[in-house]
Amino acid sequence: MWKPDRSTRKPIYQQITDYMERRISFGEFPPGSVLPSERKLANLLGVNRSTVVLAYEELRASGIVESAQGSGTRVTKHKWGLTPKQTPNWKTYVEGGTFLPNLPFIRRIREELRKKTGIIDFASGELSNDLFPADTIRNLLQEHPFLGQLGYEDPQGYRPLRQTLVSFLEEHLQIQSTDASILITSGSQQSLYLITQCLLSPNDAVAIEDPSYSYSLPMFQSAGLRLFRLPVDEHGINPEDMITLYRQHRIRMIFLNPNFQNPTGSIMATERRIRLLEIASDLGIPIVEDDPFTLTALDGNPPPTLKSLDKTGNVLYIGSLSKIAASGLRIGWLLAPQTVVDRLTDARQQMDFGLSTIPQWIAEQFISEGHFENHLKALRRELEKKRNEMVRGLQTIMGDYMSYTLPQGGLNLWCKINREVDDFKLLDEAIKRGVLFVPGSVYGSDQGHIRISYARPHFDEILPGLCYLKEALDIHCK
Repeated sequence: MWKPDRSTRKPIYQQITDYMERRISFGEFPPGSVLPSERKLANLLGVNRSTVVLAYEELRASGIVESAQGSGTRVTKHKWGLTPKQTPNWKTYVEGGTFLPNLPFIRRIREELRKKTGIIDFASGELSNDLFPADTIRNLLQEHPFLGQLGYEDPQGYRPLRQTLVSFLEEHLQIQSTDASILITSGSQQSLYLITQCLLSPNDAVAIEDPSYSYSLPMFQSAGLRLFRLPVDEHGINPEDMITLYRQHRIRMIFLNPNFQNPTGSIMATERRIRLLEIASDLGIPIVEDDPFTLTALDGNPPPTLKSLDKTGNVLYIGSLSKIAASGLRIGWLLAPQTVVDRLTDARQQMDFGLSTIPQWIAEQFISEGHFENHLKALRRELEKKRNEMVRGLQTIMGDYMSYTLPQGGLNLWCKINREVDDFKLLDEAIKRGVLFVPGSVYGSDQGHIRISYARPHFDEILPGLCYLKEALDIHCK
């Protein structure tokens, strides 16, 4: 956020006057809108209230703002001298459109991560920087200079990468595919976005898990879809619930994360997978399998994917490097029938003409030369150490405050707080103490659940972070 420059000769109140005038002229404060109170703006800018009073007096003298007893300071509704032309009311544009903003909790967490350094991050569902294969990527770039062309790439994706993925997915996940059935995306969320925008229509009914990462994504509501939930227990969803939902709402598509489910960490039982595939085939319903975590199985034996068991072509399979290698590469993939791939590729071409060639080339080298496999072995060891440290901390620091299920893979722990809590107030107390988590209500759960990541914080931050979280609980649960 902007702050006055105390090293210049220009008075601070005048700097604030100019700053607020710019924001008004740019339409951030449209005509008639209320400005922050003098006290609030002073706190935000780190100045005395009297300094803001002087700045507002300057704006009033210029006819830019006006004040009335009991209604605060407002931007004047008429055209004022310094900006003779009408500016757009950007507030109405920002609040318009069909693409909804992120949930308030998510926006709050991201805002805190942007503005604070040193905060312990149990919220972000990604690896810590020391778990990225940064040295390997640097060596690849040094040893294999990029000699490819820099024009637009095939919007379906860099073909050598698609060919490499065919072999990799068959070897490690027993998934059969062809390079023609793979679309390279900029991550799992782009795959989900393309599916919701291109394969479904407003008012279609879709089924998601409860709780579910999908619940936290406004893209489903932005597409006008109706969401219906399938409860998750320690063995995943109950396939028979799908029959009931279909009869009641004519479900058009099912979105699942069967392995190390986000946020619960559960693994769907094999017999349930088989039964679900039978039901989906009988009803002719596609299943979207979002699979960011299977390869993080800590014992090195990944559970089967739905796609590897699919005999009728009902499963659209989504994977990526984001959660298990390098989120910054922005490499994901979608396996689907070629007619679906062609449709989504056409939409992708309209959006961005396809992903940059360079990260796709890096990903192909990383996988084909065996670096990815070596990285996964090291990653599992480090994730297990972090998970065990977090479990040790929960046992020694939290006592009977929390209960949890021990995950065998993934990046997170799903915890139940054994007290009555208010999600917003608990998060606020945790932020004051320098630690972040994701409230369970973000995923559609009842209050009293939280998701804490053991992958994102560094190892030596885990126990201090849990101590801060315990302090927040002590204050909140008095």
